[in-house]
Amino acid sequence: MANVSLREVRKDYGSFEAIKGVSLDVRDREFVVFVGPSGCGKSTLLRMIAGLESITGGDLEIDGRRMNEVGPADRGLAMVFQSYALYPHMSVADNMAFSLRLAGVPAAERERKVREVAGILQLGPLLHRKPGELSGGQRQRVAIGRAIVRQPKVFLFDEPLSNLDAALRVRMRIELAKLHESLAATMIYVTHDQVEAMTMADKIVVLQGGVIEQVGSPLDLYHHPRNLFVAGFIGSPTMNLLPASVTAVGPATVTVRLATGTEVAVPVLAGPLRPGDAVTLGVRPEHLNLGADGASGVAGEVLVAERLGGATYLHVRAGGGTMLVVQVDGDTPVHVHDRVLVPVDGHRCHLFGADGLALERTGRHPLADVTRAPRPLTH
Repeated sequence: MANVSLREVRKDYGSFEAIKGVSLDVRDREFVVFVGPSGCGKSTLLRMIAGLESITGGDLEIDGRRMNEVGPADRGLAMVFQSYALYPHMSVADNMAFSLRLAGVPAAERERKVREVAGILQLGPLLHRKPGELSGGQRQRVAIGRAIVRQPKVFLFDEPLSNLDAALRVRMRIELAKLHESLAATMIYVTHDQVEAMTMADKIVVLQGGVIEQVGSPLDLYHHPRNLFVAGFIGSPTMNLLPASVTAVGPATVTVRLATGTEVAVPVLAGPLRPGDAVTLGVRPEHLNLGADGASGVAGEVLVAERLGGATYLHVRAGGGTMLVVQVDGDTPVHVHDRVLVPVDGHRCHLFGADGLALERTGRHPLADVTRAPRPLTH
């Protein structure tokens, strides 16, 4: 397979700069996911790697070879799109073999490769069928098989599961993860769905406005977000982000007051923070729970209880306009309009300055041993 390197890559459309100097290393056999909201530049960046969009500035290298002016067909890549783009009049076997036939591969070798890939994707019994006779998941597997038979250096996926229903998306995520392992392939995958990113990626690249906000393993980004954007984007439900003001600064702790009047001591380095400065306190729903009467915490009213079986998400309205999402056990006997108390443990919290950047922690994160990436990640 291959390494892919981007060095200060830019893409301009007239006066609009879609990609603003992105640098990134994708290592051989990595599964890297580009994730971000609509318009962040993730599909544009993928199409630049594929050669479907020209590069305005910077360098793209594949295995050390500069590819800026090399055509898409000569880059050794294969791309799977959101649309299956199968030929409706051709059988599954002919669709998968089409690129090989154009390349002049002998018929016997084409048939061998198609049957080999069909076995990997469990498409063997379907080779004689037409696309119209297949389910959505089967069609997507054919599109993936068409890419595999070419034996590319890198696989590129542009939101390939967007057209599938929820249950089928889950199954296809599992199949893609297994395929990555069996092929030992380099894969770059684009999605707006951070759940897809978290469940499949070795490394996630979070994009916003044409720039990289953070690169890291899924759990590294989840437990150590670099800024407010990553903290709010990664995770479902999203992290609670609460306006606060600094009340005290110590050598290893910053104490803040929420709009409810609750004070929380967070183990972070204060840096330039001073009492009175505005900050944002972040805490994930699963790091909150309900407290007993008489405990300290944020008091509020349950507005919505989302019961999902094993877990329940409580949407709690507290004083000062504060809204909290709290994850509790699915059998917790709490109902809409109940009054609850939510303790806030500063050791489970993140603190972000007025510039949106996370402050450095001074104590050990409760999950530090399992969330740090096993190897350095560069971008």
